[in-house]
Amino acid sequence: MASQLLILNKKQIQQKIDRIAYQILEDNLNEKEVVLAGIWDRGYKLALRLEKVLKKISGFKLTLLRIDLQKESSKLVASTDLDESYWKNKVIIIVDDVLNSGKTLAYGLGVFLNTPHKKIRTVVLVDRSHKIFPIATDFVGLELATILKEHVDVVMDVEGEEDRVYLS
Repeated sequence: MASQLLILNKKQIQQKIDRIAYQILEDNLNEKEVVLAGIWDRGYKLALRLEKVLKKISGFKLTLLRIDLQKESSKLVASTDLDESYWKNKVIIIVDDVLNSGKTLAYGLGVFLNTPHKKIRTVVLVDRSHKIFPIATDFVGLELATILKEHVDVVMDVEGEEDRVYLS
């Protein structure tokens, strides 16, 4: 097994989530509703955590949406657990755990392109800066310079394991 270097512990992950939630609030002060669209599965888990914090600090309605992607496909194959009426003409925030090449976020974005919306923002816990797709992140927990052969793992809500982010 490759060696693992702890990047973020449970407390640090929560601090990053809290900070991102406040950034989302500041970016949407005049909004009545915001849609958190989490990419299954770790992006969705992160969106759940953001929703919990945002419910405490914001006054807007939150809608949580799950995006399912076939990440290995060479073309966009995606579905959501809610009908487009839930996000039409609203602020959409696409959430994922790690940004590597940008393909996952680009495919996640594709779900919303044929529906009118107010604005779309992106959230990632860790940005590795190896983009090959023209994707920018709006809210980032940690920017991390890595080499391509390294792997960033996010462990969240895994039974019997403490939340952590590590590099291997």
